[in-house]
Amino acid sequence: MKVTSSLVCTTGVLFSIHAAYAGNAELNPPRGPARNPYLAAEKYAITHFDPAQTDAMPYPAPRGIFRLNLRDFPRVVGGPVNIMQLASTSPSFMWGASSGGVSYMDISKGELRPAAQYATPGLVNIVSSKLDSVLAQRFRSIGDVENAVAELGVNFSRLANNTYVLVDRDNVMFAAAGARIYAYGLVDPKDPAQGIQLLRELDLTDHLQELVKGGGEQFSKYGAFIVGASLTYDGKLIVLTNGSLLILDRSLEGPRHTLRFAANEYITNSLAIDEKNGIYVATDRKMHKVVWTGAKLSQDQADGAWSATYDTGREPPSVKFGFGTGSTPTLMGFGPDEDKLVVITDGADRMKLVAFWRDGIPADAKAEAPRNPRIAGEIQVTAGLSPLPEFIQSEQSVVVKGYGAFVVNNIRPEGHPDKLIDVLAGGPVFAPPAGVERFEWDPMQNHWRSVWSRGDVVSTSMVPAVSIPSNIVFVNGYTAVDGWELTGMDWNTGRTVHRSIFGQDNLGNGAYAIVQFLQNGDALFNSVGGPTRVRFSTKASQ
Repeated sequence: MKVTSSLVCTTGVLFSIHAAYAGNAELNPPRGPARNPYLAAEKYAITHFDPAQTDAMPYPAPRGIFRLNLRDFPRVVGGPVNIMQLASTSPSFMWGASSGGVSYMDISKGELRPAAQYATPGLVNIVSSKLDSVLAQRFRSIGDVENAVAELGVNFSRLANNTYVLVDRDNVMFAAAGARIYAYGLVDPKDPAQGIQLLRELDLTDHLQELVKGGGEQFSKYGAFIVGASLTYDGKLIVLTNGSLLILDRSLEGPRHTLRFAANEYITNSLAIDEKNGIYVATDRKMHKVVWTGAKLSQDQADGAWSATYDTGREPPSVKFGFGTGSTPTLMGFGPDEDKLVVITDGADRMKLVAFWRDGIPADAKAEAPRNPRIAGEIQVTAGLSPLPEFIQSEQSVVVKGYGAFVVNNIRPEGHPDKLIDVLAGGPVFAPPAGVERFEWDPMQNHWRSVWSRGDVVSTSMVPAVSIPSNIVFVNGYTAVDGWELTGMDWNTGRTVHRSIFGQDNLGNGAYAIVQFLQNGDALFNSVGGPTRVRFSTKASQ
């Protein structure tokens, strides 16, 4: 069904915080992925929240309309681009990830303050006053944005720094910048104020140069760098580049296992992993399952590995990279669930939601895509848009809760070749994209169905996420009337049930980051200017 309620139409009553968090809560949450015992926590210890990359939060979020000034709340200044903040081994602290460096943040007693910070080697952090003054500007033309980025002295290459990060059970944070992997730890684990230290690093420059030398057109266009990271369920570090997969010890020493994908395949997103060490990687041409056997990276069918093609298209004019999928693969179906799937949005100009069988192909599988029996099902995404635009595409992973999936359209007809300029201009200068859609996989019939779509909801570039206990899925968008906002929709109905309205201040731009909430229901809004802890008032406005 298509939901027609507008962004500004929600209930007209005042919500107490208790009622707002309790409304339509998930009483029987679906089973999630198995915890990786080598990560610092079950959730938030890795980009996209868990090894399955579900973007599903275990914490509540309020319902209501909130008009907020982000400069009134605690913030750890950093960026531009702050992908997400990570769980540490202590509930009182989180590791921070910014394109300029890392931090260790005290979140106890409702606070958010840096206990320690460390600039990525070779980079100079932007002076916080300069970042704040630039983001406070009202962008009215693309020239304004170009001048702002020039004033910051950064470029597109900075966006790849500290994007796919993780924290292990020893409270060591692994992050990548350029060609290097860095492992950070505390100088004194009992006193974080003593600072962060660089424990070790690994330089992959030679390996990346070989990828470019032997690679195809995309390597010539974009180069090669580290794009993803995870941990195997036996504690090994996984590193994903634009064209290869590596496994090594967390000490960054000893033997290194390397798998090179085909020279004409290019990777721009991270990976998912299951509890049996099946590793799921989407290149711009194929979906791969690679298996870590404990001794080697295997692409052998006998070990459970497989590869499958999917539909691709053209590179859109904005936000998205390349002509393949914009999604990090997301796993669906856990525990005793009948269907074990891995899902992405494909690269067709008007994308489809595609599910692949993770393990063996069931005997009752339907040939919805006869060209490729590995595809369990696919369905066209309309995102509630009519007439359909030239492109419906996403640079975001699929949000998964149970057998439900949520996708966004990020593409607008105007863009800029520098993706940092592009992401800052989307909304204030370029008319923002619109359209979201929620789907459900039917494990009895083995096919997708559309549950609801919203052609009026804006999602500019931020990764959406769902609050499991509150049953709300969140996006970050922009409208000329209200400026930047965090919009929450009921997972079951699509009705708008949350609006945090930030206004025209560019701190409201999430810029490729991920929506997060904390255990007490505060939002951790990963602004382009640094993570901000948003405390909601006891009343929500009409």
